[in-house]
Amino acid sequence: MRLMRLAAGIFILIQGIQINEWIFIVIGALFTLMPLLNMGCCGAGTCKTPVQKFTNNTGNVNFEEIK
Repeated sequence: MRLMRLAAGIFILIQGIQINEWIFIVIGALFTLMPLLNMGCCGAGTCKTPVQKFTNNTGNVNFEEIK
């Protein structure tokens, strides 16, 4: 995924320089720096959610018959 982000960033950066659009240059620089600095959503393992432990209560369950 990092290689895809790096390739997309370089491509967007080059296109932004060619057409002289600052927004594409900024986005391309962002996409290029994210894989190089190992930043992003799951780069540092910050997207992990805590595992919830469920207890299995096997108590009596009352059912009501519906006609």
